[in-house]
Amino acid sequence: MSQDIERLNVIAKQLRRHVLAQAIGAGQGYVGQGLQSADLFTALFFHEMHWSKTLKDDPRRDRFLLSTGHYAIALYAAFAEAGLVAHADFASYGQDGSALTLGAEPGHVPGVEFAGGSLGQGLGVAAGLAWGLRFNRNPARVFNYMSDGEVQEGSTWEAAMLAGAQNLGNLINIVDVNRTQADGPLVLEIEPLAEKFRAFGWWVAEVNGNDMAELVDVFARVREDATNEPSRPKVIIAHTRLGYGAPSIMESEKAHFVRINDEQWQRVAAEVEAFI
Repeated sequence: MSQDIERLNVIAKQLRRHVLAQAIGAGQGYVGQGLQSADLFTALFFHEMHWSKTLKDDPRRDRFLLSTGHYAIALYAAFAEAGLVAHADFASYGQDGSALTLGAEPGHVPGVEFAGGSLGQGLGVAAGLAWGLRFNRNPARVFNYMSDGEVQEGSTWEAAMLAGAQNLGNLINIVDVNRTQADGPLVLEIEPLAEKFRAFGWWVAEVNGNDMAELVDVFARVREDATNEPSRPKVIIAHTRLGYGAPSIMESEKAHFVRINDEQWQRVAAEVEAFI
């Protein structure tokens, strides 16, 4: 297990490098979100999900929906590590005509299942997809990745109610909680978040989303619950830190969308390299 954690931490560092390569090429970007979510994307794509570039056309593959579309910079990083995105394309991130748009859309990049971006849509689509897969006796699971800001959307709770009522045990929702919204704190308080999901019949776990050992453990618990309670949807509430791995971004008051000069970008890159 310790060797697997070490391997995953190495991949997570690679993802952070890929995130920076995109942002530095554009001179701006959602780099804080990319850095904070690198551990979660690593645990999902390189440990937990039945997914790879060779399985993208397999109807039994696990599905991944990126509800919070501006985290696409991290998705591109994961796809690059898996061989679906060329490193040479990083410099085009967010540029006119580039496939690497600020929010990932299907058809532009292989492996993108869903067009996120308008917050609050992902969980509803994920619930419908999970229901359809189960109806067709397809064993694939659906992973939805959303932000804490989306918890403020009513559509999120309509979907949570549906998933609980329809016993969608093949649905796993990840809520990335960094408690920021644009360049400030959350507009509305979302706690007690775990109790809210439990009220709709969900299995709930809270973890440090920047701790690989905790992430590996929680996905093992998700699989265990799927065996014991196969009809119960699951939600992982992952507490993260915006810009994790780069102290200068973590300490910035405005880290939602980062625009800094070349010298500052180089400092951020050095911080990521020094980060264990």
